[in-house]
Amino acid sequence: MEPWFKGIGPVTLFIEDLVETKKFYEDIFGLTAVFEDADSVVFNFGNTLVNLLKSSQASELVEPSKVAGLEAGVRFQITIEVEDVDAVCEKLAERGVKLLNGPQDRPWGIRTAAFADPSGHVWEIAK
Repeated sequence: MEPWFKGIGPVTLFIEDLVETKKFYEDIFGLTAVFEDADSVVFNFGNTLVNLLKSSQASELVEPSKVAGLEAGVRFQITIEVEDVDAVCEKLAERGVKLLNGPQDRPWGIRTAAFADPSGHVWEIAK
């Protein structure tokens, strides 16, 4: 059976503070927005677009489900492949990022570390 889809399009993250989260993505990832309006900002991660959307504007996208708040906890993580996890962790620390965990060697053979953006979305760096 052939897949009925072409691939994964933009990933939309629901956020609380657009200004703070946009600045985080600019400062930490060194990115420039490719689109921006009053409710969202989009960054290009090479082969994936990440759309930061104000939580207050997200309801219509997921109705009748509800948009979860920060208190709901982490529901997923996004992984970025890097050449040197430890070197990236040093750069993140220089930029004021506090790691959730790592760097550490995982039993399945990769080295990882994780951090969260201002809205609690977890990013993992891995080699």
